[in-house]
Amino acid sequence: MASYLERFSKWLQLKIYQFEMTFAVYIFTPVEKFIFYSVLFLLFSLVTIATALYLPQHILFIWTRAWFYLNGECPDAANQAVDALTTGAKEAAAQAAATMAKEL
Repeated sequence: MASYLERFSKWLQLKIYQFEMTFAVYIFTPVEKFIFYSVLFLLFSLVTIATALYLPQHILFIWTRAWFYLNGECPDAANQAVDALTTGAKEAAAQAAATMAKEL
């Protein structure tokens, strides 16, 4: 019986093979493969960063809108959370600016 690491390795190789066959990456030259995978990595990274940065704020916005539509008033907890996030971001930006000023 193969170990978990060997089975995972074979499964990963199969997924890479399926990906290359599906998107015809196997016919690219090494330079074209590098460019293709670089663009793919860049797009995936940008989507991941955007999701991590903006999804919590968007969920909070949707939640406050739903609360307003259901109850007719804005919840205090959401307002406090938004205030805490904005003041925290302002403090972090001020600290970063002060650090940059010291560095220069």
